[in-house]
Amino acid sequence: MDLYLNDRVALVTGGASGIGRACVDALAAENARVLIVDQNLEGQAVADKLRALGKSVDFVHADITDESQVRRAVDHALGIFGRLDTVLGCAGISGPVGIRADRVSVDEWDRVMAVNVRGNFLLAKHTVSHLQSSDVGTIVFLASDSALVAFEGMAPYSTSKGAVLMLTRSLSVDHPRVRVNALCPGLVDTPMSRADLGRADGFAGSKLPVMSAQQLAGHALFLASPVSAPVNGTALVSDFGNLARSAVGALDFSSDS
Repeated sequence: MDLYLNDRVALVTGGASGIGRACVDALAAENARVLIVDQNLEGQAVADKLRALGKSVDFVHADITDESQVRRAVDHALGIFGRLDTVLGCAGISGPVGIRADRVSVDEWDRVMAVNVRGNFLLAKHTVSHLQSSDVGTIVFLASDSALVAFEGMAPYSTSKGAVLMLTRSLSVDHPRVRVNALCPGLVDTPMSRADLGRADGFAGSKLPVMSAQQLAGHALFLASPVSAPVNGTALVSDFGNLARSAVGALDFSSDS
């Protein structure tokens, strides 16, 4: 399927690793022009590798919780590419995992909100006016199934992802010329999820429902592309159908009578 992303300009936060890196690779494969924005300096190596393959990819080192740095990154994208067509907000942190809400420190709480919520707000604030000038302007935020169901010991993360969903909807209403959607995946095999769950070697043999970052990147590109033109202000849940299941579990409808 042609996603019509050839020569489109994309800005990807968190593009140095994990889901963001998979999105950068997928965009480059579609011959989009990409700016990676990340605190992780590995983003430069990612950009260099893709440029060696003939792709148009650049990197800006930035903290997305700092408004001046977000503004600088956006200005850089406009300076080298001339416009913006799509923005993918993939940067995020888990924060404390396996910690009850009453044991979470205020500093830990604030850090998760700063990266996952403030960062995406700043990203939208400084890109939406430029996206409105594109004929296909789109924003895709990486939320989580944790925005829809609570996991024990992850109150800051779940709360922040719920806020990302409402930011998605609010932006789609405030700025109808830009399509804004969110992805709500279940467990994705990334360095972050491996660290969170203590699985340094991955999830093979775990029997957990795990998807690859590359699979999720395909979903992100669909939402970013003109192919999904009618889709706006909503969330795509990618969790193997688990949210559709009853908490009661399977029922036995057999009867001897």
